[in-house]
Amino acid sequence: MTNTSFPPLPLHEWKATKETLHRWVQIVGKIRMELMPPQNHWWHVPLYVTTHGLGTGPIPYNGKRLEITFDFHRHQLKVDLSDGQEKRIELKDGLSVSRFYESLFNILEHLDISVSIQAKPYDLGDDRPFADDNDHNSYDKKYVERFWHILLKVDALFRKFNQSYCGKVCPVQLYWHSFDLAVTRFSGAKGPPMPDSNTVNRKAYSHEVISFGFWAGDDNITEPAFYSYTYPAPDNLMEYPLKPSAAYWSNQSGSPMALLMYEEVCTSDEADNMILSFLDSAYQAGIKAANWDTEALHLEM
Repeated sequence: MTNTSFPPLPLHEWKATKETLHRWVQIVGKIRMELMPPQNHWWHVPLYVTTHGLGTGPIPYNGKRLEITFDFHRHQLKVDLSDGQEKRIELKDGLSVSRFYESLFNILEHLDISVSIQAKPYDLGDDRPFADDNDHNSYDKKYVERFWHILLKVDALFRKFNQSYCGKVCPVQLYWHSFDLAVTRFSGAKGPPMPDSNTVNRKAYSHEVISFGFWAGDDNITEPAFYSYTYPAPDNLMEYPLKPSAAYWSNQSGSPMALLMYEEVCTSDEADNMILSFLDSAYQAGIKAANWDTEALHLEM
């Protein structure tokens, strides 16, 4: 039995496409990161799920607005300026990372947009510059569309999950470094000092958080999954129960992570409720184990 809202997304069937798309998305994300005014916890970095695919949203530039969008209806990368100028790149099988990178920066030069990025993948186990990557060139339209439609559903459920939360919460956003759609709640309290960590982590985890997300699978977890983690992780976090019964705790690099495998969702006729139940149970575990003061964090609905 398959839930039509959450169709199967076996990683092995579109892994080559995912690896190519991931690098394209990193190129666009790095452009946004360089041009956007910095925000707390790197909120100027991610992309967003849109009515057409994935996009940067409007980026201020010299009194105008630049927007870059992956349009998965027409399978184009759209580059638009608020003065009416627009350029397009056709997304198709055989388009290499190198060609994508060259084409996009040629467009930006034509539009008089000056931006410099660190032009190589971030945290993908591959330091080959984008300009030299001709091996990643796969684009299966069917699986790209399927992935995007799943993100649309997950985005809507994450928003529904947060409708009564009054504390600080980030937008639902796609982090291009790890290619996961995520949303994070904050307790309001500062996190512990991280003197030995890198700048990325120090800024991301400057305050206590409980984060929730969905990823399509990678070399560590080779299946799509919903996840949640609490930072800093309380010692007894894994003692708290998760819902539904298919959800479980996993030790990831020494930290507890709640997991609900996507296959459990796409074979259920109660998929939405299953996901919302998982999110809430992971949140309840986090606030209880970490002893969050939640009196002012919730709105009665």
